[in-house]
Amino acid sequence: MAPSFDITTHTVCVMDASGLLGFSLAQRLLQRGYTVHASLQKYGEEDLLNGISVDPNKLKIFRSDPFDYHSITDALKGCSGLFYSFEPPLDQPNYDEYMADVEVRAAHNVLEACAQIETIDKVVFTSSATAVVWREDRKTIEHDLDEIHWSDVNFCRKFKLWHGMSKTLSERTAWALAMDRGVNMVSINAGLLMTHDLSLKHPYLRGAAEMYEDGVFVTVDLKFLVDTHICVYEDVSSYGRYLCFNHIINTQDDAVQLAQQLTPTASSSLPQSDDYGKSFIEQKISNKKLNKLMVDFDA
Repeated sequence: MAPSFDITTHTVCVMDASGLLGFSLAQRLLQRGYTVHASLQKYGEEDLLNGISVDPNKLKIFRSDPFDYHSITDALKGCSGLFYSFEPPLDQPNYDEYMADVEVRAAHNVLEACAQIETIDKVVFTSSATAVVWREDRKTIEHDLDEIHWSDVNFCRKFKLWHGMSKTLSERTAWALAMDRGVNMVSINAGLLMTHDLSLKHPYLRGAAEMYEDGVFVTVDLKFLVDTHICVYEDVSSYGRYLCFNHIINTQDDAVQLAQQLTPTASSSLPQSDDYGKSFIEQKISNKKLNKLMVDFDA
């Protein structure tokens, strides 16, 4: 896909650029010719970004606290777009019943700041498939789950699915503000990001056996996730939510391989369910909307 604008004239902000997704996004955007405002939440991580830009004038580093409105606006000034992904604060690294309040406040501040920056044309908001799949009626829905579906916050709270609850509430907050303030926003509802250091402690994995049984246990690799973010930003026709995954765990072999990756000594620890012995579980989640958009994307 040929962008409908001149990339070299665009300055975008990546927040939080200290996370794996944010860092990779900043790196790829620089390679494509963008000027990047890399916003870091954590102190002492500026060195991570040293050397990722061949032109030092193309990269500016900012210290932004998602709970400090003014630090957000400082990073956004002069930008035409924002790529936002939440990173848990250092003093609260684990997803629990309180994380939703933290993530919602951060989303509120970021979208409010975007509304005040006149140059911002589009916000790409990273959410999760866990904001889609957790519903009381998920086993009886006739059609595949897709972007029109939302996780049920009360269901998440009942079963302590804190990741799903936080992602659902923060994304709903972002959408409410975007619509109220007239901010052009697109959200990416990503599957489980497959990384070399993935472990059973990852909050996405709570309820993994149920996702496996339901045919909605989706994963995504880093390159595809980065490409998706850039595609929805550059394509003027992008709108709404996009489920983003390029693999589904729905065979016994898939499940065993993932379990061995997470912990080699526990090959049956994830997922375990009544359907585990089945060779194949029907996929019940769709990313057709994204696939259609990505057909002509020039990575």
